[in-house]
Amino acid sequence: MQEHVQLTQKQINADLLDPVLRTPKWWLPSVLFLLLVFITAAGAFGYMLNKGVGVTGLSRPIMWGFFMTNFVFWIGISHAGIMISAILRLTQAEWRRPITRAAEVMTVFSLTAALMAAPLVHVGRPWRAALWVFPYDFARGVWINIRSPFIWDPSAVMTYLTASSLFVFVALLPDLAIVRDRAINPWVKRIYSFLCLGWRGTPRQWKLQTVAGILLSALVLPVFVSVHSIVSWDFAVQIGVEGWHSTIFAPYFIIGAIHSGVSAVAMLMALMVWLYKVGDYIRPDHFDSIGRLLIIVATTWFFFFFLEWVFALYTLENPEIVLRELQVFQPPYMWLFLLFLLTAYFIPVPMWLFRSVRRSPALMFFTTVLVNVGMWLERFLIIIPGVARKTPMEFNWGTYHPSLVEILMVAGTFAWVALGMLVFAKVFPLIPLFDVKEGMVFRDEIKIGRRTVAASIRE
Repeated sequence: MQEHVQLTQKQINADLLDPVLRTPKWWLPSVLFLLLVFITAAGAFGYMLNKGVGVTGLSRPIMWGFFMTNFVFWIGISHAGIMISAILRLTQAEWRRPITRAAEVMTVFSLTAALMAAPLVHVGRPWRAALWVFPYDFARGVWINIRSPFIWDPSAVMTYLTASSLFVFVALLPDLAIVRDRAINPWVKRIYSFLCLGWRGTPRQWKLQTVAGILLSALVLPVFVSVHSIVSWDFAVQIGVEGWHSTIFAPYFIIGAIHSGVSAVAMLMALMVWLYKVGDYIRPDHFDSIGRLLIIVATTWFFFFFLEWVFALYTLENPEIVLRELQVFQPPYMWLFLLFLLTAYFIPVPMWLFRSVRRSPALMFFTTVLVNVGMWLERFLIIIPGVARKTPMEFNWGTYHPSLVEILMVAGTFAWVALGMLVFAKVFPLIPLFDVKEGMVFRDEIKIGRRTVAASIRE
């Protein structure tokens, strides 16, 4: 990094443990508001269980709506942790250090939000969801349909959630020991002593912790690729829906997930600078680096988006052409499609080409919020128009208007992720102390002869 503030270990401990040891004034009102939103969403879910899925806007033939859109969106956001932490850790990119934990924690809470918004709520009787995974009538030989992606989804998501949770916990161990040593309350000290698993900072412990981080980074990459591929197959293997039968869906969904996930991390970086006053740790150079990464990711995503349309229109099949006309030329999808293109690519990417924009937390926050609005709309436009159009095997057309129940439940998932991040930041350091200290050592200067040079260069 070309721009940094060299800090002592004492200063790093004081700055990064301050949110844990002291409570900001804005924290409790924010938590109470988010908790209220989440409880309201839980009440809407209970109401739907009592009355049935008829209280939603779902109807024949539109059986997938806001719930499935939100599921795909949160699975996409969850790719942020692996992209920022695992891949950049393996490539030893120095600018990753202050943001790895926030990205990993956002992955964990995004996956739990995806599970809340999963297809489970579509079945009407979620308590029978276990029957998707386990055989439920041995005597008559009734088994699950292992050819369905809905069976693969729980396995992939739970594997991803387990690996991501391990990722967060292993990286937390040194910082938990620091909180343990500085805690005054004996009960708090005892809890952190239990959580840090007896960490003493011996050379053997540091070596094992480093090796575990590298191994988890490498092992979780196949899961990273498989999760959103499987989500894309939820659509691609459906029989009766035009527009979904595309071999490009798996890589298209993966790069779209990276686009929305990395944008969410940049948005989170700006919030951390404003709320927790960590401007000495998350510098303009960090925003610049993630802005450069976003230009590449966004352009790659747009290329796959272009390929999807080429594959759809190249054969000149009437059902495909009619579906694309519905998406682009018929309201309300026409206006949503235009808004999607502007927010997901044509507004943020030209802005990111300017260095002054990339180095501005406010402008990066604005552009990355636009990206995630656009990427949510992209998932909506993939799902709803495809099932709304009358197909030969159906007897009616469909229109979709989300109900208040659906809107509240979608808002509840956003409140859940924000609430989880705030509570986590109150209990654990959101910026990894040991990683920042290691970066300070690598950036320190030593004198060799008459020249003063960096102790280590790892860009």
